[in-house]
Amino acid sequence: MPLKFNIRHLEDRTLHLQGDLGPEELDIGGLDELIHVRKPLEYDLHVEKMDKSIFVQGRLEVTLECECARCLKAFEHPLELGDWACHLPLEGEEAVAISNDLIDLTPYIREDIVLAFPQHPLCRPDCKGLESPHQDPSGGERESELTSQAWSELNKLKF
Repeated sequence: MPLKFNIRHLEDRTLHLQGDLGPEELDIGGLDELIHVRKPLEYDLHVEKMDKSIFVQGRLEVTLECECARCLKAFEHPLELGDWACHLPLEGEEAVAISNDLIDLTPYIREDIVLAFPQHPLCRPDCKGLESPHQDPSGGERESELTSQAWSELNKLKF
């Protein structure tokens, strides 16, 4: 069920919203082949009505299932927006959509979660990537050795 609240409940007090949103409600699947949202997003939000707008602030937290961009190992990446805030105008061109006195926060949460995705997910900052096919069994690289042999053979050609 999407994260919605009734604006009538804000007339004389602030709201405290706490719970979780399942991955199917967030509908983030398929945006990035290396990042998947398969666990629920936890939220702890305070909602208050201002003059002609609504202000929402609080914490959003979700664990992303990622594949390393270098070595393709699976790993989990905790994503926390500890000071998330959203300003929703009630009037004007950018006024928030209200349906039966309900405002849906899900699209705003989805947008900010996607913007916070890691650009280049790595299992470790020092990940070396996939093992090179030219790697010596003793652990040393033979790449420069093979490259120099190739150039020496090309240097023998007479034009």
